[in-house]
Amino acid sequence: MTTIKTWASKIEKLTETDFKMPALFIGHGSPMNAIEQNDFTKTLQNLGQSLIKPKAILCISAHWITKGTFVDMSPNPKMIYDMYGFPKELYDLKYPVKGAPDIANEISKTITNPRIKKSTDWGVDHGTWSILTHLYPKADIPTFQLSIDYNQPMQHHYDLAKQLKTLRKKGVLIIGSGNLTHNLKIVDFHDINARPRDWALEFDTKIKDFINERNHKGVIDYQKNGSSAQLAVPEPSHFIPLIYTLALQDNNDGIEYFYDKFHYGTLSMRCLKIG
Repeated sequence: MTTIKTWASKIEKLTETDFKMPALFIGHGSPMNAIEQNDFTKTLQNLGQSLIKPKAILCISAHWITKGTFVDMSPNPKMIYDMYGFPKELYDLKYPVKGAPDIANEISKTITNPRIKKSTDWGVDHGTWSILTHLYPKADIPTFQLSIDYNQPMQHHYDLAKQLKTLRKKGVLIIGSGNLTHNLKIVDFHDINARPRDWALEFDTKIKDFINERNHKGVIDYQKNGSSAQLAVPEPSHFIPLIYTLALQDNNDGIEYFYDKFHYGTLSMRCLKIG
């Protein structure tokens, strides 16, 4: 049996047919998860120890919203504290990761529909570093982000993400970071273990059923799921990363839900691994 360490030592020599990295969707939840120890963060820590070490990480975060699609080329991406009103301890957290400009440049050159523009204006936002600080605490894997063109329909994002599939065969771990349900106007931040609202459970279950059935069209057309969809996804920034992850699924890829609880009554923290 090939050990994780053996694979990690070989990964620089892998060809496109030797190994295919999984793809992840992670419900990242509150930024406080970056500095807290709970069952969610422990799950991320265990997952990071079980995965083969990637050559690089590409993250599609709900928090880099743009007009047009951009890929970050920064060799030393800055850490973006894109949240307000949290304890000083959170802003003191450092995740000094290197970028992956060569891979970012390859994406910009090879994907022409839509055009992927180059940028050095971003870095890594909390949708990325709040989860990677648990998955890969050493910050020793080159990491870069792809932005979300906010005004495009779900099918646009799905079609774009399918063009990223080849990166999985080149040792790149692709992560969509958002939340399946995300309505901050109806949330109980006083109790992380608050009982989930009926509409949140209904929508989360429906999307899970679509995923299990490989009905990606059902996920893309999530708005057709009535009032529960309107409450669960009042705006799509945190749902779109799920679309990117699902588009990376090949016919022989299974699905594993490695976390499926709710936080604060309305926030689905469902996480899944493809492949």
